[in-house]
Amino acid sequence: MKSIIGGFAFVLLSLVACSGSESTKVEKKYKYVCTMHPEIGADKPGVCSKCGMDLVERDTTK
Repeated sequence: MKSIIGGFAFVLLSLVACSGSESTKVEKKYKYVCTMHPEIGADKPGVCSKCGMDLVERDTTK
């Protein structure tokens, strides 16, 4: 019984640890981004290729 609980805890912790690392790989550092689709961006003002909204300047104070 202890091995089942230990195995479940190991799998759960592994999933939690791996889920956070993926998002940092996808994130790109653009100067202008779409507020609805943050993965869409550019180095100059423009429009989002998915929804047509204007790209806004990303907050660089962080």
